[in-house]
Amino acid sequence: MSATALPPTAPKPPMLPKPVSRQAALVLTHDLVNAEYRHLVLRTDAIAAGAAPGQFFQLLCPAPPGEAPFLRRPMSLYGADPAAGTVEFLYKVTGAGTRGLATLPVGGRLDMLGPLGHGFVLNPAWRHVVAVGRGVGLATLGPLAQQARGMGIGVTAILSARRPELMLSDMLFRRHGAEVLAVHDHDGTSAPGAVEAMLRRLIAAGRCDAFFTCGSARLLRLQQRLAREFGLPGQVALEQQMACGLGMCFCCVRDFEVGGRTVHKRVCWDGPVFDMLEAVA
Repeated sequence: MSATALPPTAPKPPMLPKPVSRQAALVLTHDLVNAEYRHLVLRTDAIAAGAAPGQFFQLLCPAPPGEAPFLRRPMSLYGADPAAGTVEFLYKVTGAGTRGLATLPVGGRLDMLGPLGHGFVLNPAWRHVVAVGRGVGLATLGPLAQQARGMGIGVTAILSARRPELMLSDMLFRRHGAEVLAVHDHDGTSAPGAVEAMLRRLIAAGRCDAFFTCGSARLLRLQQRLAREFGLPGQVALEQQMACGLGMCFCCVRDFEVGGRTVHKRVCWDGPVFDMLEAVA
């Protein structure tokens, strides 16, 4: 894949796009971040620790008391450190799988499969990009800042949350040199009109060579409109229920608009990162 190419859209043969490992990863730390989210750090092998921003893993979550999760839980990458041999996840407890995941003790083991899917692609010709995310999308976008910094690309991150105490990834973005603009529902700064004004100022200042987004259909539609108006590229990491995570079960199929026609793609196999202008929000 060239530096300027987006994840391929043509049907793929039945093989994994990159090396994948299955392992019982060691839990190094497992902490509460705020009232809703937890941060999990695992010791892994070199394949898992080499995961790219935007990729995901299939986690076999422990069964919580009285429940029995049937399928693995797809989880987007929050961080990967090949030198330390670690991967990180940031997650919200929402169902049986994540309730079980929350019971994992430090020193315990987690059965994980990955990395899976196609991640974000940065063009080295870009000087500055804009990442716009909300909720769990903030976790998915976080690793992008480190990759961009390594390529000499500046990042402005517009991070949206219901309340200030629920903000995620702001310190991660700042640690990698990104400018962070935090917006919230409680003061109206996360309203579409307010976010659009921020984006237009960044575009006018020449600080938006591309959009990256995850976590909000409303914000995706806004960026699609601006991308078409100003001729800008963009990529979106899509969230979708998955069963296998390997492209075999076809339960994560979504519609995309490609070349004026509707096509069907598997989020786990063809994505989860897609050309932003092809996504149907």
